[in-house]
Amino acid sequence: MREDHGIATLIDLHNQVLDQGGGYWIKLEAWRVEASDGIPHGIRYSLTLHEPYGKRILGYDNAHAVKLPKKYKFAGQRLAYDHKHRHVSDKGLPYEFQDAQQLLVDFFAEADRVLMEVRKP
Repeated sequence: MREDHGIATLIDLHNQVLDQGGGYWIKLEAWRVEASDGIPHGIRYSLTLHEPYGKRILGYDNAHAVKLPKKYKFAGQRLAYDHKHRHVSDKGLPYEFQDAQQLLVDFFAEADRVLMEVRKP
């Protein structure tokens, strides 16, 4: 596996809370762990967007495994740890982790999209 220089940036953001205006906020958590089959990149993370009352409305994390949707070949045999939650009750969909920088780009792009959606008049 090639070295992921974005991991240092992600870890530097650990425990940051970013005000998004209108009561919305983002919480970033990331720390190193021993690489494993479930977490081959050696980073545990949780990037979440919250509404004014504190409910998570978007999240990218690898805290638990999620089953791949049936449309994926061998879905019943593989569990994905990297995943995203698209709304409050979403159990998670696999997220294809490429590197830490791309994770940040993907999360903030989707957070911006969600915020634009919830702020529509």
